[in-house]
Amino acid sequence: METVNWKVEGMTCTNCALTVNKYLQKEGMQNVKVNPVTGEVMFDVVEQNGNMDKLEKGIAQLGYHVAEKNGVALKVVDKKPMNKYLRYLLICAPFTLVLMLHMFEKVMPLHWLMNPWLQLGLCLPVFAIGMYHFGRSAVKSIMNGMPNMNVLVAVGAAAAFVYSLYGTLTGQAQEYMFYETAAAIITLVFLGNYLEDSSVEQTQRALNSLAKSQKVMANMIAFDDQHHEQVFPVENSVLRNGDLVLIKSGEQIPADCKILWGEATVNESIITGESLPLTKKAKDNLVGGSILVDGTVKAQVTAAANDSVLANIVNLVKRAQGEKPPVQQMADKISAIFVPVVLGISAVTLIVNWIVTKNFTPSLMRSIAVLVISCPCAMGLATPAAIAVGLGRAAKNGVLFRNAKSLELFKNIVQVVFDKTGTLTTGNFQLSEFKVFDTSFTEEQFKQLVFSLEKYSNHPIALCVAAEWKINKPLRWKNIEEIKGLGMKATTAEGDEFIAGSFKAAASVTTDESHNVYVLKNGQLIGWIDVKDELRPEAKSIVAYLHSKHVKTYLLSGDRKLKCEVIAKELGIDEVIAEQTPEQKLQVIEQLNNQAPTAMIGDGINDAPALAKATIGISLSEASQVAMQTADVVLMNHGLKNLPLSLGLGKHTFLTIKQNLFWAFFYNIIAIPVAAFGFLTPTIAAFAMGMSDVVLAVNSVRLFVKKVE
Repeated sequence: METVNWKVEGMTCTNCALTVNKYLQKEGMQNVKVNPVTGEVMFDVVEQNGNMDKLEKGIAQLGYHVAEKNGVALKVVDKKPMNKYLRYLLICAPFTLVLMLHMFEKVMPLHWLMNPWLQLGLCLPVFAIGMYHFGRSAVKSIMNGMPNMNVLVAVGAAAAFVYSLYGTLTGQAQEYMFYETAAAIITLVFLGNYLEDSSVEQTQRALNSLAKSQKVMANMIAFDDQHHEQVFPVENSVLRNGDLVLIKSGEQIPADCKILWGEATVNESIITGESLPLTKKAKDNLVGGSILVDGTVKAQVTAAANDSVLANIVNLVKRAQGEKPPVQQMADKISAIFVPVVLGISAVTLIVNWIVTKNFTPSLMRSIAVLVISCPCAMGLATPAAIAVGLGRAAKNGVLFRNAKSLELFKNIVQVVFDKTGTLTTGNFQLSEFKVFDTSFTEEQFKQLVFSLEKYSNHPIALCVAAEWKINKPLRWKNIEEIKGLGMKATTAEGDEFIAGSFKAAASVTTDESHNVYVLKNGQLIGWIDVKDELRPEAKSIVAYLHSKHVKTYLLSGDRKLKCEVIAKELGIDEVIAEQTPEQKLQVIEQLNNQAPTAMIGDGINDAPALAKATIGISLSEASQVAMQTADVVLMNHGLKNLPLSLGLGKHTFLTIKQNLFWAFFYNIIAIPVAAFGFLTPTIAAFAMGMSDVVLAVNSVRLFVKKVE
């Protein structure tokens, strides 16, 4: 199974996206996601169905074309080409403006313009371009069983042109002259499409800025035959794992890498949204795309550009943008049948008006107005446009949504559950004190024993102890395992059993539960260790923010109840559920989910099942890989600071989607009857149709600056 990421150009509405989606599914592709806003097309291909050339030709036959494959443009261009709608608009506008001059006949006599053959000559280039673009697309969409918006435009313009041509050829031009209507429909729809493209492009602003940061030059280090160091510039796309690079002050870090020599301050705001520079030294990791503010370092590449943190973020956001949350499904169903329904309404409008008015010409103009003013684009773009902005702003500020569904789910969250260690606390522990009971162990032997156990664990407390008591000669074990929620358990070759774990491991031999780590030999307590952890500075304000939004808070931890209650009281958390195993955490989250939609925030391996079970799982960027892969949302800025932003963006993105859908449905419900009753000319209808999409895109772009927290 291979995941393919293409960029397809030529899609103008949701029907276009549905057409491409339907074709790829028919060809056996799986998990197909098509985004009409960005043109991103993602799908999984099974080897036996993997004829990419056939798929590309099939998409071309539908009226679209593949411009990029997996981030690589198929045609190299020196500069960005002019928008095709703007190009068509600039060609058509002069002819259309001349045709429209007869509207000012009372102000200035323009008898020469009333010549039908002159009007035919002026209209013909516009009509030809319109049919080349709208007509071809309309015919192909009908042949593929998915008529798109261009069918309405093509039928409307063609009806006005053919009607006028009939009058010209039969010598009845004065009664049949509507060339300016045909030209105006085509020209104004091009104008609307151009404005829509420009507006929609703004919805991609944040993601485009991230994507641009992926392509930079790098100073690669190599060695000649005499082992002299040589530095030469290369594109970061050619860097591979293990390559050496030199990075100087002011330069962008070309790829994920580890510092071998030097010290620097680094701005990682492109990943975290946090502009405060961080100090980095030897053995620290650098994130590709961030800026080296001051200093010079030599570093070893740890991930190629395509596999970097930034590349994964961009790809993840693109994938999420291509997904459809539940709210969009109804709009898609309506869009799929919208064009045939409008064609039917237009035909009924023509017949009924002709019967009532006994006049064919105004009846035809009303039916054309119905065709032109109807806008399935707005229904299709309502959700993708808002999601594109919401996800883009989130990524730019260090909040990573793994799927679009999470944005919608945030609107219902009324309970938030926090893990303790590494979530509410920094996870940066320091040893405070320890005690050895067993006289057969010296302090050094006790440290050697504990280090030999804890070095195999990724728990923050274990990492702290192992780092403080690191030795060169650890003990060798016959067997060693980590028991989730309990601790490390090991057996020697002689059969002695040692445990370093929580109070649960020592509950049978002591009632003192005030310590962090209990060390046992063959079931007997031989010592304990205490560590200090600090609360995250933003934790208290985050809890207060949630309370201000009427969200109930819980502290769910495997730690002792006494310690959890102290932290909960200090932060103002509503309820404490302590001393829980991973299985019990999962059960608690399931129970809370049954009560009300619940978000869970955690960072450890033992939090992964609960994160997956919660309505929304939220992880921190310092979390274990298992927790980050399980979570729906990842906060990239080393803490909880962006939790309000993630909650706010989720709710306001969904609000924007609802506003967009309301506008799309309201516009069509009002506009079609207004056109059918003759209150709009086809020219005004064409302009109104184009503006409807622009209104929707502008409303979505408001999410960039809207206060959401």
